[in-house]
Amino acid sequence: MPATSQQWRFLLMLAVLLVAGSSARAQSRDIGTPPVDTCRTCHAQLDDRLGEPAKQFADDIHGTRGMTCASCHGGDPREEDMEKSMSRARGFRGVPKRSEIPQLCATCHSDGAFMRAYNPSLRTDQLSQYKTSVHGKRLAAGDTKVAVCSDCHGIHKIRAASSPISNVHPQQIPATCGRCHGDAEYMKPYKIPTDQMAGYKTSVHYEKLSGGDLAAPTCVTCHGNHGATPPGISSVERVCGTCHVFQEQLFDQSPHKAAWAPMKMSSCLTCHGNHAIKHTGDFLIGTGKDSICMTCHAADDNGGKVASQISTVLAGLDKSLAEAGAILDSAEQKGMEVGEARVTLSTAHEKLIKARVDLHTMNSARVEETTKAGEKLAQQVNQDGVQALAEYAFRRKGLALSLFAIAFVVICLWLLIRNLERRSAGEEAGRSGGS
Repeated sequence: MPATSQQWRFLLMLAVLLVAGSSARAQSRDIGTPPVDTCRTCHAQLDDRLGEPAKQFADDIHGTRGMTCASCHGGDPREEDMEKSMSRARGFRGVPKRSEIPQLCATCHSDGAFMRAYNPSLRTDQLSQYKTSVHGKRLAAGDTKVAVCSDCHGIHKIRAASSPISNVHPQQIPATCGRCHGDAEYMKPYKIPTDQMAGYKTSVHYEKLSGGDLAAPTCVTCHGNHGATPPGISSVERVCGTCHVFQEQLFDQSPHKAAWAPMKMSSCLTCHGNHAIKHTGDFLIGTGKDSICMTCHAADDNGGKVASQISTVLAGLDKSLAEAGAILDSAEQKGMEVGEARVTLSTAHEKLIKARVDLHTMNSARVEETTKAGEKLAQQVNQDGVQALAEYAFRRKGLALSLFAIAFVVICLWLLIRNLERRSAGEEAGRSGGS
């Protein structure tokens, strides 16, 4: 039966209202109108443990992105009646158990389509990674003391990882991991060391991190984050090689590579340590009292001899560079132009750095080849410095001669003027006596 004109007008009015309502909702989202959340409204008026979460959630990254309490705890945040809003029939789950937290967080964070609307660059494999970790495996086996998402990220005051106050910001990571791993009583059942944090704070890595270098290694750089696992003894050099690429490649060419493999020993850790990694220096190689080489080798065995040879050529180049630099400093202080020699000296220093990296091959011939190239450049710089000082000395002599000549001319002029003045005075006196 065809619609009457009155019915058509009604349908048109209904369509207009629907479009207007949709536009208003879109505008509401655009201007950041917060969603209705009676849970927060009520809990914000309470004190202590019931009120604090609501206050913290105001700045939580989930709260600022439009999530409500019900997003994690379930229930109906639009319902003002507490019995109804916290009804199991409306999905209220309350405080989740620790064993449920990874799966609960993954409800959103493993949904690629959902997360794309909030942060397209954020990975969505955190749960699958977590299940491969020591934490995840222990949790699955019933150990609820292990770390879950909320232990690292927080609960009601979660910040973006890029925020300096986030628990998972690079500069906060050591303290976050250290809360558990530095607690001897808490870690007692696991029978693993708890001095990692103390050791790390003495390391060159921590020095760089605390100085503002966010690329410096933290716990998660070596152990992973969601897929955290202790690096196996046989794979530690691969962990270190993530950053120290050339050292890893050179070590693979060394006799140590084959020697370490059957014993499943940690190569990098044997010389450098793990958490308390200190600054390196030439004193670590050779046969001196601080030499790491002497931990395994004797001064008269093949390894000790190679270490001694490498130590000698490194020390020789270092000394040559210091002497060349001192000559340039002296010439520069005297006002001589030594810019080109400085560039050459910088190139020579690069040879020393390369030689220090090459020592991971434990091939004394290779290291010596690099140091010889550096020595040649150092000699050139030395000669340039000597020539600059010689030119300075020549200029000083020339200046002295010039000054002497000028002084001689001035004195001669002065004597001539004096003689002329005397002669003029005598003539004047003679004219006065004759008159």
